Amino acid sequence: MATLGAMLLSRDAIEAAHRIVTPQDYYRPAHATIHTAVLAMFDAGLPVDPITVGARLRDEGGLQRVGGAAYLHSLVQATPTAANCTYYAEIVVALAEKRRLIETGTRLISQSRQGLSGNDEIAARATADLAVIGTADRWPEPVPLGSHAALPPFPVAAFTPWVAEQVAAVAEFTQTPPDLAATMALAALSTAAGGRVHVEVRPGWREQSNLYLVCAMPPASRKSDVFAAMTEPIYEVERLLQEEARPRIIEAETAKDAALAEAEGLMAKARKPGDGVDRAALVAEASAARLLAEEIDVPARPRLTVSGDITPEPLTHQLAIHRCLAALSPEGDLFDIIAGRYSAKPNLGVFLQAHKGERLQTDRITREQPSVDKPALTIGVTPQPTVLQDLAGAHGARDRGLLARFLYALPASNLGYRRTRTAPVPEPVARRYQATLTRLVRTLYALPEPVTVPLTPQADRAVEALQDDLEVSLRPEQPLSHLLDWAGKLVGHTARVALLLHLADRVGSDEWGRPVEQEAVDRAAEITAYYTQHALAVFDLIGSDPATEAAQTILEWLRRPKTDGTWRTAIKRRDAVAASRRFRTVAQVEPALALLESHGYLRAETPPRTGRAGHPATTTYRVHPSLREGSTHAR
Repeated sequence: MATLGAMLLSRDAIEAAHRIVTPQDYYRPAHATIHTAVLAMFDAGLPVDPITVGARLRDEGGLQRVGGAAYLHSLVQATPTAANCTYYAEIVVALAEKRRLIETGTRLISQSRQGLSGNDEIAARATADLAVIGTADRWPEPVPLGSHAALPPFPVAAFTPWVAEQVAAVAEFTQTPPDLAATMALAALSTAAGGRVHVEVRPGWREQSNLYLVCAMPPASRKSDVFAAMTEPIYEVERLLQEEARPRIIEAETAKDAALAEAEGLMAKARKPGDGVDRAALVAEASAARLLAEEIDVPARPRLTVSGDITPEPLTHQLAIHRCLAALSPEGDLFDIIAGRYSAKPNLGVFLQAHKGERLQTDRITREQPSVDKPALTIGVTPQPTVLQDLAGAHGARDRGLLARFLYALPASNLGYRRTRTAPVPEPVARRYQATLTRLVRTLYALPEPVTVPLTPQADRAVEALQDDLEVSLRPEQPLSHLLDWAGKLVGHTARVALLLHLADRVGSDEWGRPVEQEAVDRAAEITAYYTQHALAVFDLIGSDPATEAAQTILEWLRRPKTDGTWRTAIKRRDAVAASRRFRTVAQVEPALALLESHGYLRAETPPRTGRAGHPATTTYRVHPSLREGSTHAR
């Protein structure tokens, strides 16, 4: 009782208890139900106390089964102090282990007396069951393949305060995960800077500052509200720039029209019959007037954005005019376009090249497109998760590297747990975000040519350390081994995010052109580490990879008993090769074993080296007890 009472009193106690005790450790099912409800509310960021937990259990139809609201209050009253929660939790676990020992012994005695199994089988089961009993050797519930343990929340604190405050306030007001507002904040920063400022990681390696960002959320997640709150300053600046440019555009158009009219008038005179007309002189004057008209440059109507359903050819044309653009949308129409909604074959070229800034030129017999030097496209969309699957199915989307260019967020939905009455975004917070983002856009939009910002030596070393760490994670047995295309762009994306953070930190000062410091790189690494975990989940969602397929095969093999009726409690790599005829070598199963280990189905144990010459000791993988038929230890 004291453990639950402490959890109802203190969020710190919830964290402490969660590290020690699980719902299965409680003797009373009612206590397991309360523990589960408290953890779910804590993970969702909801307040936890007897009243809120009681309301949740009432909504789920379980309040009376746990003893009613009065019992929840009695748990709190029976708890001397929440500060001792760790001690209380350890008592619960110790008692649970004793019960499991008794249950195991009773079951083994019963099997022996009834003669249901042979002595060897009983001994094997006893060894396996006893091996998982003990505080130091408890198995958590494995995470199903194709899913991931709770994905990390967006590190909002990595943003500069004027962005972080807006993200937090919008998330609170709309009752949406901060991931959604944070991803659109990055899209807004990318719109301001993309293609206008570059970062030089080191000589010969430059990155643009534009990003392709996706935050996938289910319907009814208030995506449009968040999208509007985070991008409205972009559209307002665009409108103001267009208004300011309107007189110049009209003046240039008028001068051009006048010059063309003069040229046409002179040509009309030259066409008149009569001997007194000096046609050669008139034609020369008309040519001069037409040349003058062509020299008059009519400014393009300023644009920062394009519609979220623009097709590739109009996008290429707009990039030729404006070079730096953003396709922002709370829906996934752009992905439908990319996948080839209006053509038999997807046209990925402009989306591939506008991310990197490669020269874009398409010459066709019937469709001649202009060339674009250093195009920079920002993409910020919030589609439904199923749209990602459709995009992944587009011809060439994975093979040509389009999917690798996106940073993905897949936050858990909090539908059903939202508060109905929340405070609006504080006016000072919204006003500061609007004014600062507007200033950033105007400052960078006015640049006549792209500006390159270098890294400090310390920041360069930080990037080098990221490269070294990433290189290890690309090895066959590591988690990113099946995402080589996406992971290969991760350090470059980190440099881009670091530049955006650097610019956001220095809005309104002349210091934004100074080298990017290590602190910005470290914060950017936090953000891209977040996107890495979400990318793993997204790529699991949009299509199974070879490692997952192999892991599924090995998992099914582990769930089957051996020919003698016993169960596999431990395996080695060479044993896993025998799981299927598709496996020929140990190297083929190593990524799958690493995946099963990361999901909690296996535990790797490598004996210490003895110092003797010869081959190193072989790793043994212990098997989760839940894979044995009839096991009670599915934790």
